[in-house]
Amino acid sequence: MDRARAAAVGDPAAAAATARAPLDAHSVRRIGVFRALMLGDLLCAVPALRALKLGFPQASITLIGLPWARTLVERLPQLDDFIAFPGHPAWPEQPADLAAWPGFLSQVQSRRFDLVLQLHGSGGIANPLVACFGARRAGGFYVPGAYCPDADLYVPWPDSGHEIDRLLRVVDRLGVARQGRGLEFPVQEADRCALERVWPASRRCAGEYVCLHAGAQLRSRRWPVARFAAVADHLAQQGCPVVLTGTPAEAGLARELQAAMRHRAVDLVGRTTLWELGALIEGARLVVSNDTGVSHIAAALHRPSVVISSGGDVARWGPLDRGLHRVLWCDLPCRPCSHELCPSGHECALAISTEAVIDAAQLCLTGEIEHVPQ
Repeated sequence: MDRARAAAVGDPAAAAATARAPLDAHSVRRIGVFRALMLGDLLCAVPALRALKLGFPQASITLIGLPWARTLVERLPQLDDFIAFPGHPAWPEQPADLAAWPGFLSQVQSRRFDLVLQLHGSGGIANPLVACFGARRAGGFYVPGAYCPDADLYVPWPDSGHEIDRLLRVVDRLGVARQGRGLEFPVQEADRCALERVWPASRRCAGEYVCLHAGAQLRSRRWPVARFAAVADHLAQQGCPVVLTGTPAEAGLARELQAAMRHRAVDLVGRTTLWELGALIEGARLVVSNDTGVSHIAAALHRPSVVISSGGDVARWGPLDRGLHRVLWCDLPCRPCSHELCPSGHECALAISTEAVIDAAQLCLTGEIEHVPQ
């Protein structure tokens, strides 16, 4: 009995061997990757993208993602092209532009991808969507018992593990060798020069200043501003210039933070591009932030950080190097949480004291940390 027939009649070993048959790398010239998420989510996908690029060296890889990601794609060496996804009514990352959907699908289908990978999530909504892309083959995640477009190239959605490792399971299924778990955020000299135009003291203060990032996409993920202010004042009293970072939408939050501080901070909230922000973090002595995209940039650039995780899944999203990065969190039955605003008393955030963050920051500043290579 041949292996395919044996699999069909229920031979477990034959089924496993058939399901894991690798693709012929030379036949794959156009790969699409669907991951329409935010900054930290995309940076966690870099190890999988790196493996894909080396595993399919003749292929052009296109990210299908949210419009903001075009800037990231233009710099990451693992990606060659970009298609903007107009959003979906069921997903919160951006409002859906339904009028743009016909043009979007036409653009994706015109690429005639040899392979599309659904790296967006478990696949309940994403898999039927990706099936409309018109690719020759598709792979990614699915929930057992739910729709699975291609049993050979899809893997069951894992309920545990770091996001980097989850995504690498799809790479494994393709028969591609892993190329490490490290993140990348390629800052260039032009970015450092651009930052200097925004903040002329950036080079002179490199290695001395501390970046504080009090924002997060969800308000439930934000540690109290008053506690950030107390940490900032302590660091300023220690002689560290404090630099506030954030998006233009978080300018009000920065004003509230500065008003609560006794010392003056350098307010760069909303004043830097993505790559200027990278140059800023690259020169920081320490980053103190909520569990958001900035913490992943710090991890990619190997800058020490203190991350306050309010409601997040630390095992899934926390930095891998727990020596260089200190993650503070409180284990509660309600986490992980996806609420915009905490429906109870924000216990996960309030459980992290100002003193705990200051102590963690002091350990980083004095070098009393054990670096664990990724």
